[in-house]
Amino acid sequence: MQSSQRPAEADDNAAMRDSRSGPGGLVYSTDGGRMCPGCRRSLAACVCRAAAVPRGDGRVRVSREKQGRGGKVVTVVRGLALDDAALAALGKRLRAACGAGGTAKDGVLEVQGDHVDRVLALLGAEGHAAKRAGG
Repeated sequence: MQSSQRPAEADDNAAMRDSRSGPGGLVYSTDGGRMCPGCRRSLAACVCRAAAVPRGDGRVRVSREKQGRGGKVVTVVRGLALDDAALAALGKRLRAACGAGGTAKDGVLEVQGDHVDRVLALLGAEGHAAKRAGG
């Protein structure tokens, strides 16, 4: 009887091994650090995140905001269809031209101060069809 039980046990073990090798797999490795769940490579060498589509709807809007910023005025640029590196580089050029600080986060450029007209002119010179938004 034991000979008939062994193939069944082997089938159960094979099924358990197959369920463990599914997409859940490796989450962290000391060799490469954090791993991407999609392509199972380290986050630095991830190929599925690099192919992400840039944010933006093609309509670049430049507005002036003051709400929730402690009374400080900020020029905000939304809708740029650029990846993070290009967005950061454009933000750096805009901040240098305006002589102000700012940031580039979540697909939005922020330049400290009221520089809407200057930012519109600079975006137009770089080939972006930007328009003023808000009041």
